[in-house]
Amino acid sequence: MARRDPKGEDILVNCPKCLGPTIARVEATMVHEDFHQLPSLYELSRCTKCGDPLLAWEEDLGDRWDGEPMVVWPSAREQRALSPKIPHQLRQAHEEARKCFSVKAYTAAVVMVRRTLEGVCKDQGVQQSGRAPLFQMLQSLKSAGKIDGRLFEWAQALRVLGNEGAHFTEAEVTREDASDSIDLAEALLDYLYVLSAQFDEFKARRGGTQKQETAEASDGAVKDASST
Repeated sequence: MARRDPKGEDILVNCPKCLGPTIARVEATMVHEDFHQLPSLYELSRCTKCGDPLLAWEEDLGDRWDGEPMVVWPSAREQRALSPKIPHQLRQAHEEARKCFSVKAYTAAVVMVRRTLEGVCKDQGVQQSGRAPLFQMLQSLKSAGKIDGRLFEWAQALRVLGNEGAHFTEAEVTREDASDSIDLAEALLDYLYVLSAQFDEFKARRGGTQKQETAEASDGAVKDASST
């Protein structure tokens, strides 16, 4: 089945200037294909509310685009595109946190960040257990060496903030709390799914280079010895 070309259509986006959901008209499209990842659809659009241009992105779902465009330009902080290396469901959960933030629903944003953390633990193979399931799950991630002490401290702080947001109390979740929560969650996702994989690739590449250099050095030593 051919994917639709949304040129000329209206799409629902979070406009960085309007700071909320708006309708944008798609003026032009481009499909970008990369050997290492699935195709992406880029939509050059114009917000029908403020008139500003913006670039939206949709990912490939096999037989169609996902239908939930994310604004990747202008680069508002809450609109930074997460790497496709991060699992789709985790990106969706975190995008919900971003959307809550964009409409000033800060309590809902930190609750969604907590949900994202729980999704990370489950995706990493950690199951719920005990009276404080997410606390124990994060402990398990640390024990398995998947996050270090600083990331564990960040994750626990986000868990506590999410718990406060999920319960009806007089504690206020501020804009700054929600913004920091989203930033730290993004850093955790990048570390686990992007930087860790990139470092593994780096080690593998360097390991191959070092083996080749060692082999060449050994061959050179043998030739020198045979010529004397």
